Amino acid sequence: MGSSVRELAEKTPTGRDRYIDLLRVASLGTVVVGHWLMAAVTVGADGRTEVGNLLAVVPGLQLLTWVLQIMPVFFFVGGFSHALSYRSLSRKAPGGSVYSAFLRARLQRLLRPTMVFIGVWGVAALAVQLLGEGGALLDVTLRLVAQPLWFIGIYLAMVAFTPPLLRLHERYGWGAFGGLVLAAGAVDVARFAFGVPYVEFLNFAFVWLAVHQLGFLRADGRLRVPAALAVAGLAGASALVVFGPYPLSMVGMPGERVSNMAPPTFALLCHGMWLVGAVELLRGPAVRWLARPRVWRGVVAANGVSMTAFLWHLTAMLGVYGVLIALDVPLPEPASGQWWAQVPPRMAAAAVLTGLLVAAFRRFERPGPAREPGGGSGPVAAVGVVLCLFGVLGISMVGFGGLLEGRTAMVVAVRMTAPVAVGMALVGWLLVERAGRSSLSGSGGRTG
Repeated sequence: MGSSVRELAEKTPTGRDRYIDLLRVASLGTVVVGHWLMAAVTVGADGRTEVGNLLAVVPGLQLLTWVLQIMPVFFFVGGFSHALSYRSLSRKAPGGSVYSAFLRARLQRLLRPTMVFIGVWGVAALAVQLLGEGGALLDVTLRLVAQPLWFIGIYLAMVAFTPPLLRLHERYGWGAFGGLVLAAGAVDVARFAFGVPYVEFLNFAFVWLAVHQLGFLRADGRLRVPAALAVAGLAGASALVVFGPYPLSMVGMPGERVSNMAPPTFALLCHGMWLVGAVELLRGPAVRWLARPRVWRGVVAANGVSMTAFLWHLTAMLGVYGVLIALDVPLPEPASGQWWAQVPPRMAAAAVLTGLLVAAFRRFERPGPAREPGGGSGPVAAVGVVLCLFGVLGISMVGFGGLLEGRTAMVVAVRMTAPVAVGMALVGWLLVERAGRSSLSGSGGRTG
């Protein structure tokens, strides 16, 4: 892999925004480390294994989520990359339909490793159930490892809505972003002031698409005063938490009546504005740092496996806990001195196991050959994305446990089981792949 990374690094176009690549890697890496740190596994006197949350044990640490809940940065990076990619494909086929080619180009490196992850865990879960095996930690694992797939589902929606939202951006600029902000605020007013049922789920779209829209503005060089964005976002989030019904934590907490994450709230949107403004303020020194060849090669290497690492990091973490339990290593009370002493070796072991899993599955993240736009079916690609969206979100909610027991979850008014969700995701992926295929171009395959 070393020579290919060196070649990619050396062939980087001079106009490429390297800081965007760093933000992509750093945001996923922060999520991984945060999950490893927050997980607090204990074994009770009755032998039952439970996975708690460090932030619930030590509520004062919830303030850290104002820095570590960094998924808005990833969606901001997505908006930037999607704008460049769609415009590039449009220039190659002016006046033609580029939608299916765009979906395939943007989703190839996302869906292939995701489908492999779903397939491996689906087969493993089915084998466990048919063989009558299991155990407390294994049962918890089958439920938890699928939860991060919610992020894949949201990202699918962002890719699917890029063309119309990009047109709105090109016509209204900051007005398009402002419209989404107002819509998100109106949803929370209807939810908290008037008790309108189910309206809060609209903010899965309004909040995350507003952050995505900031990426469009960055792509056009219109994010000129990041300090103002950061101050407005931080002030807004602080006021909403202090005076409104919003919790301090910017990630979901067990037993909370209101979560800022699921569904997203206006406070989380303000948090996203603060983070985007903050990372843009760091652009200058970061760009100078990235000019060093060794640093840039590291970013290129990490970018090539970041999605695979994200998909498998909880598997690695729970695998480490499984080994500790099998070896009868005592698991201290979360947040105790002994617990904190275990954190560094436990996280190091999780990093090693994640590395092994990445080595096994990283080839599925490599992009295929680039293809000329045109010749694909836009409606077929759109159907494929919708099926993938529902399927992946369904899996994230149902989990892999009890595949044959008919366990269900409600996904946007559609009740589905794990087998149905897996089937929808697989069929949707195949439709996206098929719709985006056209004649091979002579160019290489890495896109922003």
